[in-house]
Amino acid sequence: MGTYGESNLRIFCEDLLVSVGMNREHAIVVVDSLVKANLEGVDSHGISRLPIYVKRFNDQRINVNPAIKLTETTPSVLLVDGDNGLGHVVSYQAILKGTEMAKQSGMTAIAIKNSNHFGTAAYFCQLACEQNLACIGFTNSPPGIAPWGGKHAFFGTNPIAFGFPTGNEQPVIIDLSTSIVARGKIILAAKQGNPIPDGWAIDEAGFPTNDAKAALRGSVLPLGGAKGAALALAVEILTGILTGAAFGPYVKNIYDEAESGGANVGHFFLLLDIEKFMHLSTFFESLEHLLTEMKEVPKAPGTTEIRYPGERRKRDREQRRSAGIDLSSSIEEELIRLGEEYNVPFPLPLSLEKI
Repeated sequence: MGTYGESNLRIFCEDLLVSVGMNREHAIVVVDSLVKANLEGVDSHGISRLPIYVKRFNDQRINVNPAIKLTETTPSVLLVDGDNGLGHVVSYQAILKGTEMAKQSGMTAIAIKNSNHFGTAAYFCQLACEQNLACIGFTNSPPGIAPWGGKHAFFGTNPIAFGFPTGNEQPVIIDLSTSIVARGKIILAAKQGNPIPDGWAIDEAGFPTNDAKAALRGSVLPLGGAKGAALALAVEILTGILTGAAFGPYVKNIYDEAESGGANVGHFFLLLDIEKFMHLSTFFESLEHLLTEMKEVPKAPGTTEIRYPGERRKRDREQRRSAGIDLSSSIEEELIRLGEEYNVPFPLPLSLEKI
């Protein structure tokens, strides 16, 4: 296990993606999303994903340089065909265009098909908040959750995210999967050979399991039981049906070697221009009032602070920017091998840099 500087990891990852054939502009977007996930403590969606992305570029299951099509059907509806590109790039371009439209019409609904895994939904909410837009984001994913009462995965873990600007450097960012845990955390545990906690998943036979690999063959449990399964269905309708993308068991898994062709993941975003509803200053003042009073609620035993969603991300980001990003030995080895394959040197850990 080693600790690495943010800037060195960004350079390595960008150079690696360019070596695979991605243009530099798109590589910067992908790496920004991945490294920010690591900085914010969401390592399951960070640079550990690079090896599978590169593999799928090489076998042409993901288009390394897609011709993304953006179609405005009304002043407030944007349809996006991602041309089987990586979801980070597809969604970034969609958010940029959607932001322009929302600034004119007040809101934009963005429906995206023919995409792939897009990292954290929080990343796109943060982009919108930088423009003083509120954002609601959804994506479907390969089967990970059984319908309530079932034992085989059918729905994706289907994240839901919200972003609200606060007028300061930390927006309110809510990013959660409709499963009890993001499936990426189970993928990471399986890669590292670690067990998973009780209550996360069932195996193929429908029994609880602590084995990450058995969990990937079985099903992640839904958040809040039947309520989480219902939310997963709602997200599937928005992202799989309304967008024209794949849905349920037809969303392909990039980790499955038996699959072929594009995953056809669907995303759905709603952007709201706050200034079309009220003065920004009024929104910020009211939101600050809400958050301040929320934090002043009497604390439960053992609680030292009440935080709003997004504060933990900010603190982790500041700490890791200063101390560095920890990578497990298995991730280190995988990235070193990948760098050697493409003649892109992997950076030294901070402990060796200082010698």
